[in-house]
Amino acid sequence: MINKPAMVLIDVDGTLVDSVPDLAFCVDEMMKQLDMPVRGEERVRHWVGNGVERLVRRALINQLDGEPDEALFQKAIPIFEALYAENTSKRSCLYPGVREALDFLKTTGVHIGCVTNKAAQFTLPILKDLGVSGYFEIVICGDDLPRKKPDPMPLLHAAEKMGVKPEQSLMLGDSMSDVKAARAAGFNIICMSYGYNHGEDIRDYNPDAVVDSMDEVKALIDWS
Repeated sequence: MINKPAMVLIDVDGTLVDSVPDLAFCVDEMMKQLDMPVRGEERVRHWVGNGVERLVRRALINQLDGEPDEALFQKAIPIFEALYAENTSKRSCLYPGVREALDFLKTTGVHIGCVTNKAAQFTLPILKDLGVSGYFEIVICGDDLPRKKPDPMPLLHAAEKMGVKPEQSLMLGDSMSDVKAARAAGFNIICMSYGYNHGEDIRDYNPDAVVDSMDEVKALIDWS
């Protein structure tokens, strides 16, 4: 049982939102424009979680690690960004249990924030389009600070802004990046089993707990 936090920070892709359908559409449309083979949703699902630039680099080389030709990347990234600006939330959706969890958290008096590696130009529209932007007192995006997850900077920045101590804070995420950031920041961390972790089981990274639905989080915390 985790003590009641003063603040809960929630990741976006793979935690709040299944954004892969839109990301995969944009990757494949980009590849077509580059006269390269499409990659498909299953592969893209293994590649997301470290921001758009990393996703594009992975798509170009068709693997998780490594670097594409820089000239090719410079040609590809504006194509992808233009596509994603038009397709941020057309196919994406909240995971089951997310809205119920947010509604419950609203009743507890804790500060609720959002911390993502996704750039602000894509994060803010998707939260608005899916009807959840009003839940968050603070939203920290991947291009808001000099460093992003797995660096603890975004989490510590949120704690400072909200006036809470890291040890009184909880992160809800889905990836090793979230676990590493939370551990380095001194946060508790609960992970979703369904998210994007490059094909690895998130349990291997030893978060404090793993749940199949965000709505299950409330049973893991002592709210008294």
